[in-house]
Amino acid sequence: MPGQKGRDVLIKIGDSGAPETFTTVAGLRAKTIALNAGTVDGTTGESQDAWRELIAGAGVKSARVSGAGVFKDAASDAAIQQAFFTQAARSFQLVIPGFGVLQGPFLIESLDYSGDHDGEAAFAITLASAGVVNFTATP
Repeated sequence: MPGQKGRDVLIKIGDSGAPETFTTVAGLRAKTIALNAGTVDGTTGESQDAWRELIAGAGVKSARVSGAGVFKDAASDAAIQQAFFTQAARSFQLVIPGFGVLQGPFLIESLDYSGDHDGEAAFAITLASAGVVNFTATP
């Protein structure tokens, strides 16, 4: 598989409608998507040769997304601010071209604004999963 351009990864926020419509939040210049699955140790005195045994599917799964960049427009900035200040779980899509889409409820864990006197206003955001995150592979 050829490499993917990092700029093609998108973060989109849902409008809570039915059906839900997603809009791109921002032009992110740097982003990280981390998927985690905790493990549960099921080792006992009867474990063969004292090897650790993990209980499949028993751990807690989570997703964390972080990124930095420039908001696409005032409306996307306002949607993110509202979700942060109300601490409401909102539906997000993480689109990874050539791989698939992660979709689920996320809380905004952190939101930072910055800017230089001779440049654009920028932001950094961290999203933490707040429920089931589904993956749909790109056909």
